Amino acid sequence: MTTALFNIDSYQTQASAVITAVTENHLELNQTLFYPQGGGQPGDQGWITTSSARLEVIDTIKGNTPNRILHCIDGDTQQLSVGDHVQLEINWPRRYQLMRMHSCLHLLCSLIPKGVTGGSIGLEKSRLDFDLGEAKLDKELLTQQLNALIQSSAAITTMVISDAELTQQPELVRTLSVQPPAGTGSVRMVKIDGVDLQPCGGTHVANIKEIGTAKISKIENKGKHNRRIHLLLEPQS
Repeated sequence: MTTALFNIDSYQTQASAVITAVTENHLELNQTLFYPQGGGQPGDQGWITTSSARLEVIDTIKGNTPNRILHCIDGDTQQLSVGDHVQLEINWPRRYQLMRMHSCLHLLCSLIPKGVTGGSIGLEKSRLDFDLGEAKLDKELLTQQLNALIQSSAAITTMVISDAELTQQPELVRTLSVQPPAGTGSVRMVKIDGVDLQPCGGTHVANIKEIGTAKISKIENKGKHNRRIHLLLEPQS
């Protein structure tokens, strides 16, 4: 089991840890800053420093059991042993860009009250697919609405509710293709104050003003009812 420090403070960039498992290309740790790929958000990259080497983490993924996080290493791990103390550092500019993108997609969800059928979070662009039926969307209007929301400077916080509470409020689950993890007794929720509340295990900015300027670049038809909305963010200075 790995303690997910990224769920405690998504702005923490460095930490210490102890190796709990070693394979040819993967490390497991007692705690980590590295977010594992999931929910459309790519896994974190960065570096793990030992007493004798600085190893590059090229990806982070989930293990085959709950609370297992695998750090994918570019290089040889044979010199490492269980019990070794290491220092962690995430690639912060990359992580922060993904946080901005992820939070902006939650805002987009709040503007389109329809089921989400797919999505992808990227550094350059992101997308969400919606089950819209015959509804029409205007990308210029959506862009204006998104940026007006961003200017409201709403705070983003997390909370935990029980599986039973989520079952009693099915409207909180926006994704049609993937259901939030259940069976552990609790579900992590991400709340944008006065705007949105939904299950999410990803990393987010603390305030939506950090997103900056957003743009809906394209809306595509992906089937009779499916609409794919592409999102861009202006680079930050």
